[in-house]
Amino acid sequence: MAPELDWHERLRIIDDLMRRVSAESSPQELVRLYGVGIRELMPIDRLVALSRRDLAPPWFRITRSTIWTESINPWTQKDRLPLLRDGFLGELLYAQEPRIIEDLRIPESDPAAEHLAGMTCLMTLPQYDNGVAVNMTVLGWRDKADLPREQYPNMVWQSNLFGRATHNLVLRRELSQAYEAINRELKVVGEIQRSLLPRAKAEIPGVDLCPFYEPSAQAGGDYYDLFELPDGNWGMFIADVAGHGTPAAVLMAVTHALARSFAGPPEHPCLFLDHINSKLVSYYTTNSGTFVTAFYGVYNPRTRELRYASAGHNPPRLRTRRGIEVLDKVGGLPLGIMPTQECSEATVVLEPGDMLCLYTDGITETQNAEGDQFDVPRLDELLRAEADEDLSAIAERISRAVNEFSGHAPAKDDRTMLLARVRAS
Repeated sequence: MAPELDWHERLRIIDDLMRRVSAESSPQELVRLYGVGIRELMPIDRLVALSRRDLAPPWFRITRSTIWTESINPWTQKDRLPLLRDGFLGELLYAQEPRIIEDLRIPESDPAAEHLAGMTCLMTLPQYDNGVAVNMTVLGWRDKADLPREQYPNMVWQSNLFGRATHNLVLRRELSQAYEAINRELKVVGEIQRSLLPRAKAEIPGVDLCPFYEPSAQAGGDYYDLFELPDGNWGMFIADVAGHGTPAAVLMAVTHALARSFAGPPEHPCLFLDHINSKLVSYYTTNSGTFVTAFYGVYNPRTRELRYASAGHNPPRLRTRRGIEVLDKVGGLPLGIMPTQECSEATVVLEPGDMLCLYTDGITETQNAEGDQFDVPRLDELLRAEADEDLSAIAERISRAVNEFSGHAPAKDDRTMLLARVRAS
């Protein structure tokens, strides 16, 4: 019989074990450390671990055995684990209760014989999950005098706590891997999404342009576009799909395709928005509960006239010599909600030096640590720039202000702007 450790030594071993276990992220290494620590606390001649997780009765696997010369990881090398049914070990596992056997006799033909050879007694430590003993540790001793009967209740308790901690660590690793896979997919989706934005810088006669697009951490649904139309006119389009992630990015791609496929009279913004709306409602948004806000304007470089319509989108800001004006004379429901909806158009004539700002709510609804929004007044103040200031400098200043306002937190929504300024000459 092995000498019993005094409580000081037991405490030292347990404290050291708990420190090492708390810092471990690998389930396999966690189990190894725990086994080493337990064997320091008490003599154990044999250990066999069993699992019936994801198996139908009477099947089970041996996941660990002290007779093995090679360590097998049961989470990554499951195909190398012995798959058995019935027999002495299966009987112990499917009994689903703690057991002590003091007169151990196993037929040589039983699969358990080699794992418990030479043992005269054993005890089982079932580990429960949702009330079912899905795992079990079988401990064996050569000498019955070493059987720790008085410690048995605590051993069952501790074994279940450790089993739960190990399972939670496995779940955490699986969840982390799933998140990594999702993030990789979202990154690809985001790259595809950004490829749909205009690649070449448009050249509208008499107009300086500066698009700005800052994607969120996930794929989003912002979209802007410029269309060269007949008779020298130009279409300016900006849209924002409700929501985030892959669904928003997919609907953004659909909106891009619908916008590019419009074949009606290009000088009427309402017809353009009606085309997108009818297709969204007919094929894409009826059962999804999502929608798209949008603004579309047709600009005539010869007359500097902008004819526009809006579908629930943020009214663009227009900086003139008189100050900041808002293009809010039109409005309507977002696209993708109703099969038909009212749409009105308005016209504004731009003067040399006027600057138009189309934007999405990812800019104005950015929040700081207190939950306050960046909001429109701050945007208006930043748009009051010098008449000849470079548009890219204005866009950069707005971006910097928004990031500073949020404490440089990762953007939760895409931030998109399209600045257009009529040249003075």
